[in-house]
Amino acid sequence: MLENAAEVTMSGPLDMQVCVPESWTDGEILFFAEREHPCGTENGWSIRKKGSRFLAGVGERVPCEERERFVHVMLDA
Repeated sequence: MLENAAEVTMSGPLDMQVCVPESWTDGEILFFAEREHPCGTENGWSIRKKGSRFLAGVGERVPCEERERFVHVMLDA
């Protein structure tokens, strides 16, 4: 893994977590996610947004504990 490279950190059949630079836009995150791990649904991946019960009180973008200026983002199919 490159120190400054985005990565998929967790994936399941209907969700995925990515670790990406904090400066990335939603569009960049979704492009990366589809390229690295295609969703396979008609609408593709969507970013889990504030208000989703699946965030369980956690923010949309959670700072990565291992890499500065990176965040973890959850995606749903």
